[in-house]
Amino acid sequence: MHTTKQLKYPLTWCAAALLLGAGIQAPPGQAASHREAPFITTIPKVDGTDFYMFRSYEPGRQDFVTFIANYQPFQTAYGGPNFFTLDPNALYEIHVDNNGDAKEDLTFQFRFKVEQRDIALDIGGKRVAVPLVNVGQITQPDPSASILNVRETYSVNVVRDGRRNVGKRQALTHATSGASEFLKPVDNIGAKSIPNYAQYASQHVYPINIPGCAQQGKVFVGQRKESFYVNLGEAFDLINLNPLGGRNAEPNILGDDNITSLALEVPIACLTKGNDPVIGAWTTASLRQARLLDPSPRATSDGASREGGAWTQVSRLGMPLVNELVIGLKDKNRFNHSKPASDGQFLDYVTNPTLPALIQVLFNVPPPATPRNDLVTAFLTGVPNVNKPAQVVPAEMLRLNTAIPATAAAQQNDLGALQCFLNGALTLSNPGCDAAGFPNGRRPIDDVTDITLRVAEGILLPGHLVAIENLTDGAQLPGAAGGAGASQDFGTGFPYLNAPIAASPAN
Repeated sequence: MHTTKQLKYPLTWCAAALLLGAGIQAPPGQAASHREAPFITTIPKVDGTDFYMFRSYEPGRQDFVTFIANYQPFQTAYGGPNFFTLDPNALYEIHVDNNGDAKEDLTFQFRFKVEQRDIALDIGGKRVAVPLVNVGQITQPDPSASILNVRETYSVNVVRDGRRNVGKRQALTHATSGASEFLKPVDNIGAKSIPNYAQYASQHVYPINIPGCAQQGKVFVGQRKESFYVNLGEAFDLINLNPLGGRNAEPNILGDDNITSLALEVPIACLTKGNDPVIGAWTTASLRQARLLDPSPRATSDGASREGGAWTQVSRLGMPLVNELVIGLKDKNRFNHSKPASDGQFLDYVTNPTLPALIQVLFNVPPPATPRNDLVTAFLTGVPNVNKPAQVVPAEMLRLNTAIPATAAAQQNDLGALQCFLNGALTLSNPGCDAAGFPNGRRPIDDVTDITLRVAEGILLPGHLVAIENLTDGAQLPGAAGGAGASQDFGTGFPYLNAPIAASPAN
């Protein structure tokens, strides 16, 4: 006989947690943070799209946390001859708060270099530069300059006690060679150029030494298959979909896109502080304050501009769907520029949300009563006894309780913690309950879109309509229910996201 376990906090806290984790009161169908603010649409190389944080579920890696920050959305696979390098003039960061004060205690900083090798051919006695990224087959990392025309590398630093604390910045190094520079694999040009892309890319997963950590971690940066599933087009058309249809009835509109992932695996012991197992995290991208355009035909391969001045944050992402579906249009750029400690300025968007009212106009569904004080707690502090730090300053970020064990890939449920609720309480023995899932961090398999829709329409409130329990945007990871999807569209080990779609369909 199974014993029913219930957490010792009221349903309102549970509801708040999932509402926040699902983008608060959002309607269905929005790719997590793709083109979420007006300014970021002009600089896609620094557009953060999805952020994942979870206890590693690769066998033997249970003592680690994996972070994945995806950037540069809507990568069409055949996007050559200039594929999707990252911006060497940008600073990409993953921040970790391990004491609840809404400020980063550890920051992992990624910087990129793009080298143009200027391969030239003898054409009628003249050396003429070629227009392609490569002129030969690539099977190993760092092919010679006679084959690969563009070489991309990166470095990673860890900074403690504030992201701009230069005095506490230290380099992550290759655990074997000691090198502080890592190679980023070329994007998936096609099978003629790269015969076995998955094998080639796997050679760019590096064991790393992290200063201050006794155990080695891992790092990988490279192109991956887009990890977000959503019925995007119909959602934008005034939610023109069948919310009571099958969960896998509609195509995933992002199914033929790629993304660029910054993946980092760090020992839990290096992330937590004291006896508190809860950490918060978010990713940002920053550019220099000043930019001088350089019209010279000799402009370097990393852009026809010169950068200078202090770093200015232009992209921010913690919880999925917050900026695009909670923050008003006029404040979206402001949110991307802000830090978690200043999130009180966005309070009205949480207590008096507009999206439930829009859903009422479209579907005649009454919205929950305002002010939504339950959302204030979840949006800014985390949920007591789940992912609220022992001491907390109100702030929005993705939070993970590192003491909750990971669920093996084969047992993961794409509805995560939503399936743990039964009769107004979180019941861990409920069939399908996956306590390691969203919103306790976020894994690739977690269907935040369907969770969003169901929670937005009141699935966690007493007396909700039974039909709400099956609401969907119609796009589901193939075979995701019961965990099978984890081995289809996602790997079972670091870096978890699958190899990207090839630019050339020819074998």
